[in-house]
Amino acid sequence: MTIRLPVAELTPDTLRAMSALEQAARATTLDLGLVELVKVRASQVNGCAYCVDLHLGKAREAGERQQRLDLLAVWREAPVFTDRERAALALAEAVTRLSDGVPEGVVEEARRHFEERELAELLWVVATINTWNRVVATTHAWEVS
Repeated sequence: MTIRLPVAELTPDTLRAMSALEQAARATTLDLGLVELVKVRASQVNGCAYCVDLHLGKAREAGERQQRLDLLAVWREAPVFTDRERAALALAEAVTRLSDGVPEGVVEEARRHFEERELAELLWVVATINTWNRVVATTHAWEVS
């Protein structure tokens, strides 16, 4: 595919700011495997093929098992995820599908499994991957980051 809109060339200051936000969100106390699961799931929901592929690779590098990655799209029915991971995935989906709102029960369940700082870090991870998904899926600019 060809790039629809060369955002890196047209808005380099914004790209630098987004990259800085990504770097800040990566500086997390959360387990890297969990972070990558959340990024893959949000990217699946958003239909960003590039980001799904990228973060599946990063999840494998972080030690994630292929079976769990294969079952990520159906995580609610798959017995291979912990309650903590389920809470993170539920929050990621609710934030990604924001038009449905973020139900209080989803936030409360996440609070049961994450300390307040971890929850804030998780929210930034979800927010940044959603922004990247939207930019990449719209522009086809695979190398914006």
